[in-house]
Amino acid sequence: MPLRFAVIIPALDEEAALGPTLEELRPHGAAQVIVVDNGSRDRTAEVARGHGACVVHEPRRGYGSACLAGIAALVPEIDTVVFMDADGSSNPAELPALLAPIERGQAEMVTGSRRMGSAEPGSLTPQQRYGNALATWLLRVVRGIRATDLGPLRAIRREALEKLAMADPGFGWNIEMHIKAHAAGLRVAEVPVHYRRRRHGQSKISGTLRGTLGAGFKIIWTIVRRR
Repeated sequence: MPLRFAVIIPALDEEAALGPTLEELRPHGAAQVIVVDNGSRDRTAEVARGHGACVVHEPRRGYGSACLAGIAALVPEIDTVVFMDADGSSNPAELPALLAPIERGQAEMVTGSRRMGSAEPGSLTPQQRYGNALATWLLRVVRGIRATDLGPLRAIRREALEKLAMADPGFGWNIEMHIKAHAAGLRVAEVPVHYRRRRHGQSKISGTLRGTLGAGFKIIWTIVRRR
């Protein structure tokens, strides 16, 4: 039986990029598309509604807060949840490959690996590449978890996601998911993906020094805390 999956897209001031992202997503069979407006000052919510997405407003800033708000809006029939960025950096055409290990019963969680796949020139800053390499190394050394990438594109069975009791409101969300999935004994797989340059605007994280340092510190702290 095909997966009944939802796509949750956190969005902050992504009016220009969100429309093309949702258009690319349309042919790929999501049972529910949720755009979480994380306090935007532009027309992000209007664009999302215009493309048929369910819009959830979460004024508390933070990637994790937006993801949690999206989870709370899932309809009962959803069995698998996909998390994807709004900026067009992930290609929705890769969703079948991302979901395949779950559909075949080989994994409960699958992440898209840019290191196993490829990255368009200019899509990743040097600090992103270094930070990702450092974080995955620490994850292996400190936690005994092997992962090649901590990228944003990921899919997880809803039942498994509920067991993880995710809580981080900010940039530690993705790494928290890896740590809790490992602790819960979930089968986690990686598939290669191609990472693209954002189509419009500037990243709220890698586009600023403050965002880069803040995200990097939070990820490292999440890995080493309570060890």
